[in-house]
Amino acid sequence: MTRRLRTAAAAAVLSAATLLPLAVSTTAAHAAARVDNPFVGAGVYVNPEWAAHAAAEPGGSAVANQPTAVWMDRIAAIAGGNGVMGLRDHLNAAVQQAAGKPYVFQVVIYDLPGRDCAALASNGELGPTDLPRYKSEFIDPIAAILADPAYANLRIVTTVEIDSLPNLVTNAGGTATATPACDVMKANGNYVNGVGYALAKLGAIPNVYNYVDAGHHGWLGWDSNLQPAIDTIKQAATASGSTVNNVQGFIVNTANYSALHEPNFTVNDSVNGTSVRQSKWVDWNYYVDEASYAKAWRTKAIASGFNSNIGMLIDTSRNGWGGANRPTGPGPKTSVDAYVDGGRIDRRFQTGNWCNQSGAGLGERPKAAPEDGIAAYVWVKPPGESDGASSAIANDEGKGFDRMCDPTYTGNPRNNNNMSGALPNAPVAGHWFSAQFQELLKNAYPAVGTGTADTTAPTAPTGLAATTTASSAALTWTASTDNVGVTGYNVYRGGTLVGTTNSTSYTDTGLSASTAYSYTVKAKDAAGNLSAASAALSVTTASGGTSDTTAPTAPTNLAATTTASSAALTWTASTDNVGVTGYNVYRGGTLVGTTAGTSYTDTGLSASTAYSYTVKAKDAAGNLSAASAAVTATTQAGTGTGGAGCTATYKVSSDWGAGFNADVTVTAGNTAIKSWKVTWTYAGNQQVTNLWNGTVSQSGQSVTVTNAGYNGAVAANGSTSFGFGASYSGSNATPTLTCTATS
Repeated sequence: MTRRLRTAAAAAVLSAATLLPLAVSTTAAHAAARVDNPFVGAGVYVNPEWAAHAAAEPGGSAVANQPTAVWMDRIAAIAGGNGVMGLRDHLNAAVQQAAGKPYVFQVVIYDLPGRDCAALASNGELGPTDLPRYKSEFIDPIAAILADPAYANLRIVTTVEIDSLPNLVTNAGGTATATPACDVMKANGNYVNGVGYALAKLGAIPNVYNYVDAGHHGWLGWDSNLQPAIDTIKQAATASGSTVNNVQGFIVNTANYSALHEPNFTVNDSVNGTSVRQSKWVDWNYYVDEASYAKAWRTKAIASGFNSNIGMLIDTSRNGWGGANRPTGPGPKTSVDAYVDGGRIDRRFQTGNWCNQSGAGLGERPKAAPEDGIAAYVWVKPPGESDGASSAIANDEGKGFDRMCDPTYTGNPRNNNNMSGALPNAPVAGHWFSAQFQELLKNAYPAVGTGTADTTAPTAPTGLAATTTASSAALTWTASTDNVGVTGYNVYRGGTLVGTTNSTSYTDTGLSASTAYSYTVKAKDAAGNLSAASAALSVTTASGGTSDTTAPTAPTNLAATTTASSAALTWTASTDNVGVTGYNVYRGGTLVGTTAGTSYTDTGLSASTAYSYTVKAKDAAGNLSAASAAVTATTQAGTGTGGAGCTATYKVSSDWGAGFNADVTVTAGNTAIKSWKVTWTYAGNQQVTNLWNGTVSQSGQSVTVTNAGYNGAVAANGSTSFGFGASYSGSNATPTLTCTATS
């Protein structure tokens, strides 16, 4: 399918069916064709075991009817027994709840060999080399049950293998946070091949929708992590006989606590000339909440070859952060840290904290199509189930003791050595934790019983303006504001809704020449609140002979990564008065390709060779933009050269006229390296003032950066990064970088 993910005009709350006696018809049925978003127009299974736990808690009956996922986290869970429901029991109950109507059944697939190599609390029963058992004893039996015709009318949504693939990016291969267990799993390939096998086996079932875990913004939001994570998941999605067609989307924040929206600051804010990205909390991340991260992930995943109709799920089961400690506005502008810490919704010590977090609350209730590009808010982690034990507890489930679940623990490099923030007296992972459930109820946002805490509509859009052709009107306006966050805009022609968008522009097409039209725009938020209409704008289309003579803006932020024979280019989209239709890519001034997206890979290049690239945007009328700023990409050394090589890419992340911040990514060639050095010469008067993750020296316009003690070793084709701040006046052209390495 090539259609984009559709969203409802108003977010539909996922219905929670009344729990019914367990019975199922054995009449075979044919599964309906897959839809873009399985949650739209469907009920969702309420797990009666979780519902009973919740209802038994004081105040818990208010949320006991919410749908939660069923976890297959060990082989024994498939059959169940001893009073515990197995997979078939849950599916039979789901068929009964559905009563013949469209219905979603959510199941977590979570038992990879060497599971969760960076955290002990969720270690599994299978050893690092037990891939054959994973296939034959875990995936195959699950697939056989899900394929039963008795369940063909259910929309079965899987969450595939939490945490494992992201661990290969951040916690293996010579990174500062690497663990020996993750190094083993990266080397043996069993995460990649196991996930590929699961996707292929489950994806062959017509009514199964696979959503692969994509971490969260506080783990993978940096450039050095996000694209490599997408690449790793794509590697798994095309392993063991699978293809990207077996991936219907991704899920973020699974069993985590990252805030859905941070309403009191953005990554583009600055305090006294200091970017919010420099705050201790944000730590140079490009994303401050899960909604922005999920949407960016989706865009980048599609650009990387995943299908254009993929959707994103966000686990909101424990990211509400309400209660008395929820900030009501921005922090003071005395410093960038005070501004962020005083206004942030997420109250953890650090975004790396993941175990039974104190102060957390229930988040947004499960909801279909709540925002553009988001398929649903879901409760995958059942609230009240422990993340891990506060102290060592013997068990037969293969789950170890992780100090991140100990409230006295002072941390490790993965949470920048902060306190763990965990609740005391927690049981083993997956067991009921009454104190945590009560904490989540107390701090719920929206508050329990209110349905939604957000009843404030966005402000009305202002500054509505338009340019026209004979058959279209290109509208622009000034963004609205909202107490939580604007999620999109409705565009009306003569009072009739003609389109929606999550940006501040929209082009209405198919109009008649020389005709007057009236437009208004309304803003909307995630709770469905709609603003007042903007002031009406009357426009008249051009006569039939009028043509578009306005060229698009030049593409910006052109960047490249290389192999020995290719250069993968990305850039920020251009804008146009009517619409950008594509881009021309030039190597050394010669046109080498065109694309409709914001990425292009130039192949057939020579190893260890520098190439210069520019990009121009074009519109339907044939207008061509000015060229982007040039970027120089040096291909890696070819195999068999006997030496180690590296490449470096340079990207300005923020620029305020008198200074800027930049990030540099160092990528090893086909041979692992032990140390690296990056050099460049500025064309202007740029002066590096501070640098992190490396050692810098500068003489005049020449800059040399060598690795720090912890990031010199980089695996073959692996990456590391450093960043810096600098001052300047005048122009700030991107320099050409040279990277050298020793093996």
